Amino acid sequence: MFGDHCGLPTDRALLGQPPKTGFCYKMVLQAVSKVLRKSKAKPNGKKPAGEEKKVYLEPEHTKSRITDFEFKELVMLPREIDLNEWLASNTTTFFHHINLQYSTISEFCTGETCQTMAVCNTQYYWHDERGKKVKCTAPQYVDFVMSSVQKLVTDEDVFPTKYGREFPSSFEALVKKICRHLFHVLGHIYWAHFKETLALELHGHLNTLYAHFILFTREFSLLDPKETAVMDDLTEVLCSSPSGGSGRDGAGSGASGAQNHVKER
Repeated sequence: MFGDHCGLPTDRALLGQPPKTGFCYKMVLQAVSKVLRKSKAKPNGKKPAGEEKKVYLEPEHTKSRITDFEFKELVMLPREIDLNEWLASNTTTFFHHINLQYSTISEFCTGETCQTMAVCNTQYYWHDERGKKVKCTAPQYVDFVMSSVQKLVTDEDVFPTKYGREFPSSFEALVKKICRHLFHVLGHIYWAHFKETLALELHGHLNTLYAHFILFTREFSLLDPKETAVMDDLTEVLCSSPSGGSGRDGAGSGASGAQNHVKER
């Protein structure tokens, strides 16, 4: 069982500074609207060819964090802590924080602005319980993700909290599935809604959350490098070591050459 995971150290950096939600809501909407009016994005959220500039990669934005904590140390399995307990605690925490981060821009992610669940050159489809491939809008996809993960993390048979309960044999596979879906949500926020995030001054929170999440999934091999290759350029900037060599197994070496080819997953 993983019990009360709120007391474990994984929450400290992410909860250190709450999002700036206390200022006037009207002013926020005006600021975001001003940014969006300057955008040349098409109604479906895709920019015209040649204008796919990744604003989130600009140095002035990538250096924004809410903490300078060394996440590589934070994600390591503590001594005398069961692996499944650690995975459960962190997975639940990331779910709540990514859900919260998405909620800050959710009113701008609509069926009209985001007609597909797209991240860079990749379009994601939802697969239902029978394995059927379902094409849906981005907000529908995110709703499917959050609903399914919420169902799992509150299921005592999957994420046990009571003493004496054991984790299922399929637990690690389920955690990998959850992390894959949460990665899609983070990627979509960067790709389609970074300007709104900037206007809300929440890009520091987003960068910190992304770096923490990626380093955690790397530590326990929870995401296939092919799955995360779509965001390798950002990962290189946010998660690389001071010495500079971070490209995991060269995963990003061929990513830039396929930017104009739409992939489906």
